Amino acid sequence: MRELSLHIMDIAENSVTAGADLIEITIEENRNEDYLLILVKDNGSGIDEEMLKDITDPFVTTRKTRRVGLGLSLFEAACVRCDGYLKVESKKHYGTKITAFMKYNHIDRAPLGKVEETILSLLLYDRIDLIYRHIINEKEFIFETKEIKKIVGEDINSPEILQWIKEYISQNINALET
Repeated sequence: MRELSLHIMDIAENSVTAGADLIEITIEENRNEDYLLILVKDNGSGIDEEMLKDITDPFVTTRKTRRVGLGLSLFEAACVRCDGYLKVESKKHYGTKITAFMKYNHIDRAPLGKVEETILSLLLYDRIDLIYRHIINEKEFIFETKEIKKIVGEDINSPEILQWIKEYISQNINALET
């Protein structure tokens, strides 16, 4: 995938499919120590031990429509290509945690992409709550749907609120850069 935010979207959609109602996404850009860490954690149904052993194999998938699942294998390849790794931890009935690590300044590292659009797309799933943390060096931004719902009510999917959320996330990510 051309942007890392698309990998995040793929993983989060898997979380929704696994019945998660809470997804935590953390992006840590440590430019001083030259690493990028992406963490996606959910409280979904988890992955059984047998499937977990081969989870990054493109021919291992739970889908019935296609016998190929490229998401995690492509993400792992992107991490390894940038002197990093992909780690998948899961326990049946307790959720899944995916950690992606790579060198920040590696020439082959894909750009992070439009994370605010990924987050916005995930908000269209009504039944999930989302915690998004973005860290650049020592600065941190946290977005939580539960906090937004306290302010605007449970329905955060109106066009006006979604537009505000997109701008809010974008402005705060840009503020981390300064």
